[in-house]
This record gives sequence, C-alpha cells and structure tokens, in this order.
Amino acid sequence: MTNDTMKRPVTLQNAIVYFSDADRAFRYAVELRWPDARINCPRCGSDKHSFISTRKIWFCKGCKKQFTVKVGTIFEDSPIGLDKWMTAVWMIVNAKNGVSSYEIARSIGVTQKSAWFMLHRIREAMRNGSFAKMGGEGGPVEIDETFVGPNPQRMHNSRRLKLQHAITQRTNKTAVMGMLDRETRQVRANVIPNVKRETLQNAILNNLEGGSTIYTDQFSGYDRLPAAKEFIHETVNHMEEYVRGQVHTQGIENFWSLLKRSLRGTYVAVEPFHLDRYVSEQVFRFNNRATKDYPLNDSDRFALAMMQISGKRLTYSDLTGKGQGAA
Repeated sequence: MTNDTMKRPVTLQNAIVYFSDADRAFRYAVELRWPDARINCPRCGSDKHSFISTRKIWFCKGCKKQFTVKVGTIFEDSPIGLDKWMTAVWMIVNAKNGVSSYEIARSIGVTQKSAWFMLHRIREAMRNGSFAKMGGEGGPVEIDETFVGPNPQRMHNSRRLKLQHAITQRTNKTAVMGMLDRETRQVRANVIPNVKRETLQNAILNNLEGGSTIYTDQFSGYDRLPAAKEFIHETVNHMEEYVRGQVHTQGIENFWSLLKRSLRGTYVAVEPFHLDRYVSEQVFRFNNRATKDYPLNDSDRFALAMMQISGKRLTYSDLTGKGQGAA
C-alpha cells in the first residue's frame, strides 16, 4: 500500500471529503488498526497472509480464511461503507452534547434504525476499560453519585399516573457513580445497581489506590471506608456549604451537568439498559477534551476512538435483547 500524501482531516468538512475516497478511507483504517504495519489475522493471530487488492481482503495462510479490516471490530458484518462509518465516528466523538441518530441518518444517508445501531457500536468502542487505579500517595479524587431517569414534570399525564405509586422520584431512576482524579483531570463513571454502602465502597476499592485523598458529600454510603487502605476521607455538607478550601465535589458535579445536558437535550429518552454506553460516550469526550497541557483537536479524538475499535463487538440481538432505546 502506498503512503497517502493528502493532508489528514482536521474539520468535519475535511473528513467528509477525505473519507469519500474509498481507497483513502481503507488505508487510513488499516494504519490506525495496525499502526506498526504488522497485519495479524484477527482469528488466529498469524502474520502470514496474502493481500487481494481488488477486493481489499487478506487471505490468512494460518487458518486458511479470509479477513477484512472490519473483522474483529465494531464494524464487523456491517454492509455500510467505511466512509459513512468514519464520518459517524467523527461526529459523535467531537459533538460536545452528543449527536442523535436522526441527525446521523440525515447526514450520511442511512435509515434512523441503522444510525441508532451504528452509534451504539461506536459508543462500545469509546469505552476505555482501563484497569489502572486512580489516586495513590495522597492524590485527590472526587467521588459522587447521581440519578438519571424520567422527569415527571415533562411526562404525558397517563405515564405520570403510572409512576404515582413510587415512594420517591429516585426509585424510578438509574444510579450512576463517578470518580474524578484532580491531578490527571480524568473521570470514570459507570451505572451501578444501587447506592448501598457495599456497592459504593467496592467500587472505590476496585478503582482507587490505597492512601488516596477522597472528597465526597456526607452521604452515609461513604462512611467507614476500609482502614487498611489508609484513605484520607474529607466530606462537605451540601446543606451548609459546597466548598471548604480544597474539600468539594465541584469537578465531578461539572461532569454530571455535561452528561445530563446531552441526555436531556440531545437523546431525550434513554432506557436504563443502554445508559452505560451513553455514560461511556461522555466519559470519552471529557477525558479527551482540549486542555492547556494536552491541546487535543477533533482529528486527535477521532484517531483515539478509531484505535479502540478492535476486539469489540456489539450485535443487534445483544443490543435489543432486553429492551429498545431511542436517541
């Protein structure tokens, strides 16, 4: 394959023109998937193969099967071309408040159902899945939980009546827990089954190094953190104050505001079954935003997302097996 001399895209308009060339889009996808130029079969891992240029496929000499750049990625078994896939990836990773499936459908010329499926597959690729722990050696970490769900004030009266049996509004909402490392300015957030002490503290133990400085509100679920981990735990009483010197949770609450802005303003109705992927989408954009120390641009975020497409698969049956969502 020859080197591409055309300047890499830096704007959405550049990206649409750049990826409209099927050969160029193919070369770009290959370079991002196999940056060391060592192409391995996604099925058996062999690097012994022959390339059929007319069909843009490889024949593996190890397992004797053919494979394409899509095999073993979120694009697998999709009849949609790489030009449309890449435009959709560019749009979602760089849209501050998210982008709906209806807008994607209009922009790239697919059905809304196909666009909805594409967006969920892209969100799957945006998951980081890092096992490295945050904090450590006194490093400050803000921790908070929030609830995401329907707003009764904006419901149709018939649906509101069905919810009147609930004791509190939160019983109809989904809990999400978040952690913000102040030193790296990176956030982690996941849907959790409940906000019981055991659930919250297990999440802390799984994600934070011992000796970290933890800032939370005075919710009882954070009481009596395991002494063996030597956590330094400071709390702020939101009934009286929001900030006391360095003790606050303003950073993670800022993330919650960004998340809820996209959920309420762009996606409108998100089923709990799909919520974790929407959270991952916002985490990706937040952690890869442009800062003074790391001036990332739209092209950088796109490349980072494309480098995470391998080894992830989301079928339509898996996506819809327990419920349907709309965006």
